[in-house]
Amino acid sequence: MNKISSTSLIGGAVVVAMAVGLYLGVAKRGLPPEGLGMGLWRKIKRKKKPLRVYMDGCFDMMHYGHCNALRQARAVGDQLVVGVVSDAEIIANKGPPVTPMHERMIMVKAVKWVDEVISDAPYAITEDFMKKLFDEYKMDYIIHGDDPCVLPDGTDAYAVAKKAGRFKQIKRTEGISSTDIVGRMLLCVRERSVSDSHNHSSLQRQFSHGHSQKLEDGGSGSRSGTRVSHFLPTSRRIVQFSNGKGPGPNAHIVYIDGAFDLFHAGHVEILRVARELGDFLLVGTHNDQTISAKRGTHRPIMNLHERSLSVLACRYVDEVIIGAPWEVSKDMVSTILWFNLLRLIFF
Repeated sequence: MNKISSTSLIGGAVVVAMAVGLYLGVAKRGLPPEGLGMGLWRKIKRKKKPLRVYMDGCFDMMHYGHCNALRQARAVGDQLVVGVVSDAEIIANKGPPVTPMHERMIMVKAVKWVDEVISDAPYAITEDFMKKLFDEYKMDYIIHGDDPCVLPDGTDAYAVAKKAGRFKQIKRTEGISSTDIVGRMLLCVRERSVSDSHNHSSLQRQFSHGHSQKLEDGGSGSRSGTRVSHFLPTSRRIVQFSNGKGPGPNAHIVYIDGAFDLFHAGHVEILRVARELGDFLLVGTHNDQTISAKRGTHRPIMNLHERSLSVLACRYVDEVIIGAPWEVSKDMVSTILWFNLLRLIFF
């Protein structure tokens, strides 16, 4: 009897050892154990260690294109850590930034897809910084857009990460850049100067619809068409930026409206304060025609959908009414009632 028991125990131990060995073997190769589906296996592995991804940038004059890049980067992993390049590094590689470091930090932290932020990040990924990312911050991948990032010496800023096999690429958002925004602002100033003396129509129509409009070329008498806005809004992009969640029962709803043109740190702060007043923040963005009538024919710089996406990307915002009226009308109240709001606070 003892011999049988001993044999059974030894045999059982061998079977368990073989099973453990098989499990560890397939786990090491990244394959699921027998009887366990790949989908469930991935979930189990993901629970052990979240996939952490790193993306850096200057984020100067931050716009919806930056936000869309961060959204795509966050979709690659479970946690997104963002490095904000220092003023000194930007000056050395591109020239002085328009927005100072502390404001760029505020803007990046406010994006709802960002989990952590690293300040004073280097412009290029070096061996030492990459080691710090992997060892200290536990990063799995480094991410950048498909647009080239070339250093002053002509080398690739992400060459080290690519060589290490830890680089992933996302698609750049077309039709928008910080340089483009500066160009719009300069054209706006130029057009205002021209219209004051020659009664020309504003560039706002170009900003909103991307139409070409001819301007007098100072002193030369020649005219050249300038296409300002290349943004083509789609319902898919709006859905990608939306939270997709309504207010809960008995929620305190806060409403605030505005132009939110050239979305900046001041906008972020007022939205943060407004959100703290309740449980759900509803933001109204005025249409281009209303802003032109109230703020001047040369505004807004960014069109309605561009401004709405910037607001939607803010972590303090729950929902946006695109094209909200300047004054709260009956139609506006009907729209608000659609949310089944029981408590509404106007900020």
